[in-house]
Amino acid sequence: MSANTVAVIIPTLNGGEVWLRCLDALRQQVPQPDCVMIVDSGSSDDTDKAAVETGFELVRIAKGTFDHGGTRQMAAERLAAFDVLVYLTQDAVLASPNALAQLVASFSDPKVGTAYGRQLPRQGSAAIEAHARFFNYPPQSNTRTLADKAHMGIKAAFTSNSFAAYRTEALSAVGGFPTSLILGEDMVVAARMLQAGWAVAYVAKAQVWHSHGYSVVQEFKRYFDIGVMHQDQGWILRDFGKPEGEGGRFVRSEIAYLRRHAPWLLPSAFIRTLAKYLGYKLGQHSSSLPLSIKRKLSMHRGFWAKRG
Repeated sequence: MSANTVAVIIPTLNGGEVWLRCLDALRQQVPQPDCVMIVDSGSSDDTDKAAVETGFELVRIAKGTFDHGGTRQMAAERLAAFDVLVYLTQDAVLASPNALAQLVASFSDPKVGTAYGRQLPRQGSAAIEAHARFFNYPPQSNTRTLADKAHMGIKAAFTSNSFAAYRTEALSAVGGFPTSLILGEDMVVAARMLQAGWAVAYVAKAQVWHSHGYSVVQEFKRYFDIGVMHQDQGWILRDFGKPEGEGGRFVRSEIAYLRRHAPWLLPSAFIRTLAKYLGYKLGQHSSSLPLSIKRKLSMHRGFWAKRG
C-alpha cells in the first residue's frame, strides 16, 4: 500500500446490508492492505461468515467483553508488527478505491501520529444529518499540533474511529487505547499524541460514506455518553478547553444551513439542540445518578452492565 505496512481493523456486530458494501469497498482498494482483521462480538446475521468468505482474518470475542478502547487495543497488540493501523466501523463504506492509500499517505510526514478521513453523508440523508457531516468534515485538509489548541480548543483533538489510522509507534508511545471508556477512545489517544509532540492529520481526500439519522431520543443518549466520557476524562477539558464554544459554532452553522436547504426542519433542530445539551450536562454529572438511571439514559447500555 505504501512504504508502510498496513493493517485494517473493524469491530463488528450484526452489520447488516451496509456491512456487505463495506466489505466490497475494502476488496476494491488499490493497493490492498497487508492485513484485514475483523473482530466480531457475537453476530447472528452472518456478519462474521461474510468476513471469512471475503478472505479476511476473523477474531471472535464474547459480546459482553466488547470494550470500545479495550477491543481496539487488543487488536493493536496482535498487529503490533505493522507500521500503520487503520480502524473502520462496520457502517463506514470507503468512497473510492484509493481511500485507504490517501489516508496512509499522510504518514510520510514523520510528525503525524494519527490521521482521519472525511465522512460524507450517506445516500438519502436528511438536511440535519448531512449538515453534521459537512460541519465536522470540511473539504480542506489540515494538520494540527499542540500549539493549535490555542485557537481550536478541544477541536484540536477531534478525530473519528469510523475511519482513522494510527502510527503504531505513536500509539504505543502514548499507552494505546484506554479501556473501560464509554466512548471517545479516539479523542483520548489524539489528545495524548498532541501532548507528546505528535501531529493529528485530517485528510479530506480520503473519504467514506458514513452518517447517522438519529432520533431526538438517540441524540440525547449519545450526548449523555459524551458527557460521561468528559467527566471520566476531565483532563481533556482542563487541558484543551470546554466544548461549549464549538457547540455554539455548530448551532449557528446548522441554522444557516437549514435556512438555505430545509427551513421547515428548524423547529426539529432546536429540539435536538436542547436534547443534546440536557443529555451532555446530565452525563457530566452521571456519577451522582443511580446505575439504573444511567442505563436508561445511555446509548451504550452494555458499558453500564459491566458496572452492575
